[in-house]
Amino acid sequence: MDSYLIQVTGHGDPAPMLDVHLKNTGNTISPGKVKGRKPRWAVRASEMSKKTFNPVRAIVDNMKVEPNPKKPMISLSLGDPTVFGNLPTNDEVTRAVKEVLDSGQYNGYAPSVGYQSCREAVAAYYNCPEAPLKAQDVILTSGCSQAIELALAVLANPGQNILVPRPGFSLYKTLALSMGIEVKLYNLLPEKAWEIDLEHLESLVDEKTACLIVNNPSNPCGSVFSKSHLQEILAVASRQCVPILADEIYGDMVFTDCKYEPIATLSTNVPILSCGGLAKRWLVPGWRMGWILIHDRRDIFGNEIRDGLVRLSQRILGPCTIVQGALERILRRTPPEFYHNTLSILKSNADLCYAALSAIPGLQPVRPAGAMYLMVEIEMEHFPEFENDVEFTERLISEQSVFCLPASCFEYPNFFRVVITVPEEMILEACSRIQEFCEMHYQGAEGAQDLECDK
Repeated sequence: MDSYLIQVTGHGDPAPMLDVHLKNTGNTISPGKVKGRKPRWAVRASEMSKKTFNPVRAIVDNMKVEPNPKKPMISLSLGDPTVFGNLPTNDEVTRAVKEVLDSGQYNGYAPSVGYQSCREAVAAYYNCPEAPLKAQDVILTSGCSQAIELALAVLANPGQNILVPRPGFSLYKTLALSMGIEVKLYNLLPEKAWEIDLEHLESLVDEKTACLIVNNPSNPCGSVFSKSHLQEILAVASRQCVPILADEIYGDMVFTDCKYEPIATLSTNVPILSCGGLAKRWLVPGWRMGWILIHDRRDIFGNEIRDGLVRLSQRILGPCTIVQGALERILRRTPPEFYHNTLSILKSNADLCYAALSAIPGLQPVRPAGAMYLMVEIEMEHFPEFENDVEFTERLISEQSVFCLPASCFEYPNFFRVVITVPEEMILEACSRIQEFCEMHYQGAEGAQDLECDK
């Protein structure tokens, strides 16, 4: 059996190499055959693809329900602030991209971790005495979701486990299970504005725990942790020697009566990978620009994690170069008024929605402090004709053409999530329809008991 390496000329760099094995049969050379193998088609999906499961899609795609044709649809389900056009990004942001595009200087490949100048810009934007950053502490990614994926992939091996909030962003579980990583859900407490149940959290830690995910401000809860609560979370991580993956995509997206504290500014000894991006604060989720900030002042991650992140980033050769080229100008030129105006609209919508839903019998909204959401408890005992939150929200669509996500999507049944980025008039109309729906189906204690007996 002879082996040959054949270099194929082309535009790739380096040129691809084909490893060809040929069988010498004397006078001729023919392709070798594998002993004992009869060629046949047997194409199957990979195990990773089979383990990839998004609970939001699984629940929503199975909601076979048509909206009420007499009422226009109002969707309060999608966490995309651009859908209705009432929250455009700032002119300086779009101008920065136009200038880069016109320059023609950012049409090629960049380093897989991002251009050095762009990493410097992100480091400068987030650098502070409590959590210093340099360019080498920044990995640019294709959106915050890829930042989370890389962070999980570098911290956890198949067979290990990660600690994930409940209710929480469904992507954590989707990514982890596809990688063969076990997910352990720790509880958030609605009666304490969605603070972490610290005792429950710590009880889940074992020798196979690879990291703790902390999402602050929260999707789906709209909660913002206080400085003291973040310090309590860090104390658990420090005691148990568990690194933190901080999902801070909604960082600084908090209302005026609240203060956002990046978790890395509150600890010098817990290693933290903080994930963020342009998507929400700059209202451009489709631009797919994210980053990982490496906070490791005790050198616990060391070169091991940094090198691992570099290698993992090479799988897709980095994020969009056009947006990278505009990044420094976006961070530097966006006027403060833009952020203030966005937050003012979100807070006004949150207050309107919270007040309206609080007045509806059978619903208990939890007041948000930031991000773009609020969670609403359904007192299911007063709606006995519905089995669960999924059935409740299905009927809300079919009768009132209002679409809210059932919180089963976030591992938290008997709640639903409302997105507060829609225009004010839509918020008011949606809440009015939800009130009509609840009044139609609400049963007091006696009525609910009678209905249960009839079943």
